[in-house]
Amino acid sequence: MYKSILVAVDGSDTSRRAFDAALELAKAMGSTLQPYYVIENTPMYFDAPGYDPSILRNQMIAQGNELAAEFNKVMTEKGVAGAMTTGEASSLEDVPTLVLNAAHTLGADLIVMGTHGRRGFQRLILGSVAERCVRQSALPVLLIPSAAGAQTAAQ
Repeated sequence: MYKSILVAVDGSDTSRRAFDAALELAKAMGSTLQPYYVIENTPMYFDAPGYDPSILRNQMIAQGNELAAEFNKVMTEKGVAGAMTTGEASSLEDVPTLVLNAAHTLGADLIVMGTHGRRGFQRLILGSVAERCVRQSALPVLLIPSAAGAQTAAQ
């Protein structure tokens, strides 16, 4: 049914659950899997006096490289084709647009994302990348909640 799946990853437990779900789906359907990682160059990180923004950017690049090595290895072991790609955002507002553009560029026909389940004031201030992708996407979006897998981990 799906030939190419894009899964948004950021290193969090929730995005790892989304990756695992997308991996199993890709394996079952013989789909290509494209993990996608965004390096956030958001101005709010850079406003501290004396702070060198390259430190955080370099850490995010290093995290992306570590995730790419890990995810690409797991995909190879499971026999799933694809490789991780990255994008670079200049603000948090850019992240959903980058994810949707990557899905289009990579020819994805499904987007898989984790949702952190923020509510109230946190959601108002931080927004929701997953929610904005769902609202703006012309493709199906599969959301994996932050609580997914918590029951099996507790057993």
